Amino acid sequence: MSKYLFYPGCAMETSARAYNESMQEVLGPLGLNFEEVRDWNCCGATEYLGISTVPAYALISRNLALASRQSNGLKTLVASCSACYLNLSKADHYMAERPSLGQMVNVALAEGGLEYTPGTLEIRHLLDIVINEVGLDVVKERVTHPLKGLRVAPYLGCMVPRPDYEKRWSDYEYPDELDRLLKALGAEVIDFPLKTHCCGGHMAQISPTTAFELIRRLISSADNYKADVMVTVCPMCQMNLDAYQNETNHYFHTNYKMPVLFFTQLMGLAFGIDAKKLGFGRELVSAKEAMSRIGIEVPQEEPKTPARRKKTTGLPMPKMPGDEEETQ
Repeated sequence: MSKYLFYPGCAMETSARAYNESMQEVLGPLGLNFEEVRDWNCCGATEYLGISTVPAYALISRNLALASRQSNGLKTLVASCSACYLNLSKADHYMAERPSLGQMVNVALAEGGLEYTPGTLEIRHLLDIVINEVGLDVVKERVTHPLKGLRVAPYLGCMVPRPDYEKRWSDYEYPDELDRLLKALGAEVIDFPLKTHCCGGHMAQISPTTAFELIRRLISSADNYKADVMVTVCPMCQMNLDAYQNETNHYFHTNYKMPVLFFTQLMGLAFGIDAKKLGFGRELVSAKEAMSRIGIEVPQEEPKTPARRKKTTGLPMPKMPGDEEETQ
């Protein structure tokens, strides 16, 4: 078993539970052992870096310091979330590139009895580990139920392949790592031109109409190429394309029903693991029909929880001019 430090990030325990569940199921067959960083904190996602640089990098680097202290000889820190991977990589890179920033970050970390020397850890994405450490030959050996007949659109999102400080990916604009993995599972991979285009991030809370257009472009492209499912490596991308697909349909008067799954879920299916263990049924746009085309029965979808009314206390969400006031 190859052992790595692992930073899960917030989404893996909430909106991306299917990602976490399926990842845990495929680690064993792949010969991987992940040791979770103890007492980790949120990486700050995409917003905090735009508000205050030093506190943001101190927040991120606290995780690097904790991982380094826990390493016991391990040199690689793996992240499954694209935003987490990007933030951890940027913190390590910029602390080294800008010594004054690194010094200020370590002053902040010292208040908690921590420090981090940039370059101590190698930060890598889960997909990178599967492709370049485990290898596709091993993946193919584990396949017992090839996904023959399933047409998939490989969608990486914009955060994984760039910036690529360590030159790990085949191409910034059109990387083929996810394509090759899905082909190794027996799936039919479409040539998806928007594979690294942005899903909108948190734009759905800032400017919904902008978010809906970004989501529509991605889903309509996959639909035009007659994909059965979209497959991603990013919790935020999956959430946006899945959770806001119905609202996007309403806005554009369309009727897309494109399931959006994590690559680890398809790996688990190809390895012969039961769909329920892989988090199927947690998606909002059901994958049941798509999976039935290749003879896989997925569990009954979980009951969809009605949206809660927002609290009248606390920080207000951003509103754009013309937005309708929410009914209390």
